[in-house]
Amino acid sequence: MRRGARAGPAEVAANRPRPAGLYAIIAFKLVKGGLLLALALGVYSLIGDDLAAALESVLRALRIDPEREFFEALGTRLAHVTPSTIGWIATGTLLYAVLSLVEAVGLMFRWSWAGWVVIGESAFFVPIEIHHLMRGFAPLLFAILVVNVLIVIYLYRNRHRVLHRHGRRAPGG
Repeated sequence: MRRGARAGPAEVAANRPRPAGLYAIIAFKLVKGGLLLALALGVYSLIGDDLAAALESVLRALRIDPEREFFEALGTRLAHVTPSTIGWIATGTLLYAVLSLVEAVGLMFRWSWAGWVVIGESAFFVPIEIHHLMRGFAPLLFAILVVNVLIVIYLYRNRHRVLHRHGRRAPGG
């Protein structure tokens, strides 16, 4: 490029730093979506099974004493869970998994609507997580809260830089 000439869109995009934060969010959403999908399919497979017996066999396989008070109380509660309830839980988990995977794909293609969906979803859970932390501190829940807050801040501050596909025109434009 000669001195004083303006850079074209491709040259500007090539000189722009890669959005590592966006890639981390995409990876997080893909992993979360995959794990939730596996969980949903696992929960669907439990419909019609004796949940208390399934829990006991899992605990024994993990070499955890199922006779402990916590697991006995959990087994008692699971005995009252109906197949319909399990179906609702599995369906909700499946829908949330699909949402996470759609968000990840939308972010991969840098569609601005996907950024707003991720911001909205992450911001939605912040007050819920704070409420649960006020009732009792849990390190995993705190970590999830921090990740959600960082996602909201990063995507909101960088939405114009990372969520618009550069060099493309809108249809009809």
